[in-house]
Amino acid sequence: QVQLEESGGGLVQAGDSLRLSCEFSGAAFSHRVMGWFRQAPGKAREFVAGINSSGSATHYSVSVKGRFTISRDNDKNTMYLQMDSLRSEDTAVYYCAAAQYPYYSSSNSYAQENKYAYWGQGTRVTVAS
Repeated sequence: QVQLEESGGGLVQAGDSLRLSCEFSGAAFSHRVMGWFRQAPGKAREFVAGINSSGSATHYSVSVKGRFTISRDNDKNTMYLQMDSLRSEDTAVYYCAAAQYPYYSSSNSYAQENKYAYWGQGTRVTVAS
């Protein structure tokens, strides 16, 4: 059974950095696409970043590209999201998600919620302006 647990959220000031972690338990972490999504108050959940099974390919939403970095450590069954230059609009609950496949041929697939089979409970990030 796959379980995902996010950590690292908190309250920070605009311009600060924060690193989120997603600990994976279950089978075949190193063979799965992983992703980060977020949901701001009153808004729908949206894609933030995705990474293929080896970590060789990463994908970002336009709003975070250049500020956030997704990575993974397959030896530790853990995925990360390094968030720099945080803005008030980054305030949201951040979710990690695991897919059933090692990669997607289309970069658009990384951004689609229905391409992920497992989800964590989320960690809250609040950026004060």
